[in-house]
Amino acid sequence: MFHLLCGILAVLCPALILASCSSASASSGSTKKSSTSQAEKKETVRPNTPKVHMPEASGTAVLGAEPLVIDVSHTDQGYIMAQYTGDAAKANIQIDGPDGINYKYFITSGPYVTMPLTSGDGSYTISTYENITGDKYAALYSETIDVKLESDFIPYLYPNQYVDFTPESKAVKTAQEQVKTATSDLDAVADIYYYVTETISYDEEKAKTVPTGYLPDLDETLSSCEGICFDYASLMTAMLRSQDIPTKLEIGYSGKVYHAWISVYIKDVGWIDNIIEFDGKSWKRMDPTFASSNKNSKKILKYIGDGNNYTVRYTR
Repeated sequence: MFHLLCGILAVLCPALILASCSSASASSGSTKKSSTSQAEKKETVRPNTPKVHMPEASGTAVLGAEPLVIDVSHTDQGYIMAQYTGDAAKANIQIDGPDGINYKYFITSGPYVTMPLTSGDGSYTISTYENITGDKYAALYSETIDVKLESDFIPYLYPNQYVDFTPESKAVKTAQEQVKTATSDLDAVADIYYYVTETISYDEEKAKTVPTGYLPDLDETLSSCEGICFDYASLMTAMLRSQDIPTKLEIGYSGKVYHAWISVYIKDVGWIDNIIEFDGKSWKRMDPTFASSNKNSKKILKYIGDGNNYTVRYTR
């Protein structure tokens, strides 16, 4: 953990480190009481009470009508919610944001499902479709909405279809336990990172047979202690978000292999994209799958890539 935190800070804040050294020299004549006070301050444990931002379908602003309703009451919080009540096998919601990326979500008849707005401020076009048969869909409606986010990181605090958790989730309770001695958000990131990579083993058989449209079940991953890259990244994302640490679940390619990883937002530092760790000898990307798989067979890499050439396609 020490190497991870020092490594991140060494890359992001060299000036801060130098300033700390200068400050230490300048204050060498400080009183013992002052030194003790500073030491106590450094050891202060951060609050670990979970803070789960639960989405709501308030009904104050909606698009469409049954069988497919889109609630857009809280777009400033970085999400919309969709509910399908029809008889078809599934419905498809497509979101085109200001960054030009097309996000597709598939839902079945049931309760509201949360979908993040991760393209920043601007106009979003929401198009809806109902499955007819096989891969054929009938268009229902298309609407454009303007979005002004409360903050750039707010979409990365809420649960959604890809990172699905509630205050009662095992993932939330586990995160609370794992960070109970953390003294900073960076410390909490390290605690959760090492917990996930040391507890969850890569499931090679699951990787061979994972179906199209697969969505992680976080508590099942914790119970089985096995998972694929999507499970690792989604689990760690949920655990960090429940500790009020904005975290991006990023999906794309590692080399030629489809993969998932994370980035986090640290107050007073900003976004730490594709987090890296320093092991005392070299820098490595802090991708929870690769970290865990290092202790497993090398042939696993054919399912998750080699950790190089990350290309983001979607951010959830």
